[in-house]
Amino acid sequence: MGKRVVFLKQLSSGLRLVIGPFNTNGVPPRRVDQSYVIATSTKVYISGVNVEKFDDNYLAKKVEKKKKKEEGQFFDEDGGVKNKFPSDKKEDQKAVDSPLMKAIEGVADLKSYLGARFTLKSVMTPHELVF
Repeated sequence: MGKRVVFLKQLSSGLRLVIGPFNTNGVPPRRVDQSYVIATSTKVYISGVNVEKFDDNYLAKKVEKKKKKEEGQFFDEDGGVKNKFPSDKKEDQKAVDSPLMKAIEGVADLKSYLGARFTLKSVMTPHELVF
């Protein structure tokens, strides 16, 4: 089961930059390999969307070295507080979402189309489907 997203650009690593938009189906800007993408004939004109800031380094996850826990550190010391999403990335996402939502609202039923889940059955062949 997958989600329908909007393709923004191809990154230098060969991965695709896609976005939900977040308030439509909950997909933030992320990198996706081409093998996981099924193209459709639905078009969204994204000429007003600035995606120059998004590259492989911006979207890469920061890996922290795990520390070995001792007996006293086994239980959660921070009271269950998770790492918060950086506010600068939230602002960048909103900057992309707002012009994209204007383009999406200009096309009839596109917002509900993007919000709907997508499923392939075992007898469906993706290369023969026409959307």
